[in-house]
Amino acid sequence: MVLRTGIGQKALLSAIAAAGLLVGCGGGGSDINISPVTSDNSVDNSSTTNAPVETVNPCASYVNEAGQTLQGEFNSPNCSYPVSFADAGNNVTTDLTIPALESGGAHMFDGSLFIGEAHSNDAELTAAGIAEGGDGPQLTIEAGATLAFKSRLQFVIINRGSTIFAVGTAAEPITFTSFSDVEGTVAYNAVQQWGGMVINGFGVSNKCSYTGTRGAPGFAKTGECNIAAEGAEGLDESYYGGDNDADSSGRMEYVVVKHTGAEVGNGDELNGISFGGVGSNTIVKNLQTYSTYDDGIEMFGGAVNFENFAAVYVRDDSIDIDEGYIGTITNALVIQASDDGNHCIEADGIGSYSSKTNAQIDDFIARGLNSAPTIKNLTCIISPNATGTHDPGAGWRLREGIEPVIHDSLVISSFIADADAADTDGNYCFRPQSYGTSVTADGVIMACQDNFKDDGATVAAANDMQFATLTAGVATDPTATADTGLVIVEGAKKLSSVALATALVDDAAPTITAAGTDATYIGAITDGVTNPYEGWTVGIFEADAEPLWFE
Repeated sequence: MVLRTGIGQKALLSAIAAAGLLVGCGGGGSDINISPVTSDNSVDNSSTTNAPVETVNPCASYVNEAGQTLQGEFNSPNCSYPVSFADAGNNVTTDLTIPALESGGAHMFDGSLFIGEAHSNDAELTAAGIAEGGDGPQLTIEAGATLAFKSRLQFVIINRGSTIFAVGTAAEPITFTSFSDVEGTVAYNAVQQWGGMVINGFGVSNKCSYTGTRGAPGFAKTGECNIAAEGAEGLDESYYGGDNDADSSGRMEYVVVKHTGAEVGNGDELNGISFGGVGSNTIVKNLQTYSTYDDGIEMFGGAVNFENFAAVYVRDDSIDIDEGYIGTITNALVIQASDDGNHCIEADGIGSYSSKTNAQIDDFIARGLNSAPTIKNLTCIISPNATGTHDPGAGWRLREGIEPVIHDSLVISSFIADADAADTDGNYCFRPQSYGTSVTADGVIMACQDNFKDDGATVAAANDMQFATLTAGVATDPTATADTGLVIVEGAKKLSSVALATALVDDAAPTITAAGTDATYIGAITDGVTNPYEGWTVGIFEADAEPLWFE
């Protein structure tokens, strides 16, 4: 054992030792008086040069129902979270904050991250005190944070009643991605590296039964409305649906979701984000889905609104609508890959449509239970591929009793150089179909190999839409570098719309009239100065991004 003493203590011990020597040497047994030695112990003069520096663990933590504090392990610069922290069947049932990490660190989850509990019936919801968003736990994610998931089986669920507050900035967006992306071992266009996100709310879905007219007094569900969400099975279960279109599932701003679409436990291939019954008091602004195997975003009923949505390299439908969705999408930019991607929009009005009679469809429409989205300032740059992962690249497929209103939007494709490889039936721009479907469109320009399908020509003639004629067998891009008769979007990573006053469609000024407050431009990026997508999205505007196929 080592006894550490201060300098004053050492002096005292030395004096005592000296006194002993003097006593031993003194004659006649005479006493020797030693003046007392004082020491100042108020100052610690011990050396701390080699003391270890204590590291503060910056990883997320919470207290579980058993009273245990669970926290991630910090391995600079990342935080690691085992399945004991969170996973399917090990849902987080209290508030959780995930901070931003320094030096580009990421939160690495071995398991799924499910916030709140899943309840399959009204009795469970009542017992748990869950009636609307905010009753359950809240997931808060700080600006600049990155969350990564280990494998194809992991995904994120925000259960009904729970909320997500992921509020990034243009300078510090929030990213959901895969281990492989963080580790730098994934290609820019790789998909199915992990599952994706599922957000559930209490909004209306026309797969449930209701009395009265949507939005009017007295409207209510009859019976229960608990619909199994995508991926739901066993420990992965979650549910959506209700009669509250004003429900809130939280707030997402400047969020990027990458490399999703893996098949999870029940066989579902997840979307970038599935919004099940998500209500209008949920705020979603500046959201990107990037390199997604299935759909970019899909809305199953509800009324959530979107502003500045970007979908890049989505292999199925970039925007998918079903089950009575009535929200508004303001500004959306869709860019498919050169050789993959299906619809820019696939939108259905009524779930389980084929099982209903015309009278039932009429009743749904009369009571506002069908999908009736509003879409403003959309730019779709669709792939001319004929044999993509799911189906050929295409524009808008609007069907099954839907009533969309679409303003000031563009759909642009091209002919591929080899005319023999062109799929002139699949690469269409506009396809309205099915009994009960009614489209209102103004300020719309489209240019595809096959402009119309089904009732497209008739519906287009009744609306403010203009269609360009592309030259078969000639490689054309949407930025007018190959076909100077089609001048509607600027190239070289600008992607901003050309002002209608100087635009050309078939070598002539457009005949459409923009309907919005600014009648100068149409499309998602309405001038060359203000670009709502630059600085936070990936794969489009940064100088080191993979070249877009039409550049």
